[in-house]
Amino acid sequence: MQSEIVDTPAGDARITWRPPKKGTAARLVLAVSHGAGGGIEARDLQALAAALPPLGVSVALVEQPWRVAGKKLAPAPRTLDTGWRALWPALAKRGLPVVAGGRSAGARVACRTAGELGAHAVLALSFPLHPPGRPEKSRADELLGAGVPTLVVQGGNDPFGKPAEFPDGAHELLEVPYADHSFTVPKRATISQDEALTVLTDGVGKWIRSQSAR
Repeated sequence: MQSEIVDTPAGDARITWRPPKKGTAARLVLAVSHGAGGGIEARDLQALAAALPPLGVSVALVEQPWRVAGKKLAPAPRTLDTGWRALWPALAKRGLPVVAGGRSAGARVACRTAGELGAHAVLALSFPLHPPGRPEKSRADELLGAGVPTLVVQGGNDPFGKPAEFPDGAHELLEVPYADHSFTVPKRATISQDEALTVLTDGVGKWIRSQSAR
């Protein structure tokens, strides 16, 4: 595990690298950022950082400047995009295709900037299709405008948008049964928390292998 600080117009960002072990060549980079209310310790990000390096994926866990500075609330989307754009060269410097990703607000950033930055694909974890209880405030245009192959991983009980609410489009959609916005499953669910995370990591692993082959 390696960490580096990247200067951006929005402040210092931090990238924590989880590369493949020696003997396994990296075929692409998956850069994933956190949401508006948490950091890279999120269970889905940590699960992917553990599961994907053996598949030849170098995982870059990205902390936006507001998080590095210790602030509790994320800034406006425009500021998030500014930080992401500025750290992109550090993600691409290894000369490998970069899959842009993130959870919640981080997924929105990845979708909004994918085309201009030349992202190989987008991984959108818990994409916030709308605020809870406000389906009329749709953010579908951000997802549909990504312009590159996109995988949405969505909890079956996510109040920010259940899988059935997503519009048709070029993106693929993977449902994690019973899960909420943080991919937590209730005790009454017929799958365990570990099984839910396995659905996520296995599905992303299969998809990302297909992306590294193209």
